[in-house]
Amino acid sequence: MINKKLLAALCAGALFGVGLVLSGMTQPARIIGFLNLAGLFDPARFGRWDPSLVFVMGGAVLVSLVAFAVTPRPGRKPWLAESFMLPTRRDVDAPLLLGAALFGVGWGLGGYCPGPALASMLTGGPDALIFVASLAVGMWAARRFTS
Repeated sequence: MINKKLLAALCAGALFGVGLVLSGMTQPARIIGFLNLAGLFDPARFGRWDPSLVFVMGGAVLVSLVAFAVTPRPGRKPWLAESFMLPTRRDVDAPLLLGAALFGVGWGLGGYCPGPALASMLTGGPDALIFVASLAVGMWAARRFTS
């Protein structure tokens, strides 16, 4: 029998990956071009700023708005689970800030975040493989040394 939750997760992940590939977000040069704010002011010296990520993010916001609109309200049963598992913490602490900073530095230096890196592994680029291996080591280290 097919597990509906796993099938839904697989379909959502595949759709997300296809969207990343089609939008060009698996190309580190696009991400680095977006983060190149100096290119806004002096493109001859620093290269051009690439605004394409703004449009991808705008599309993602629109999809999220639709998803939130059709999501069952709390108190009702979700489609594929027994109950909602929503986070209860709302504080901002040092580990959260450190993790966000590490994510931003890695994104800026490598041009990848986890989703596009996993999608890029299908093309077999060595930079994506190195990034995902480093990501796995970082996840292991975080679990090993922070718990």
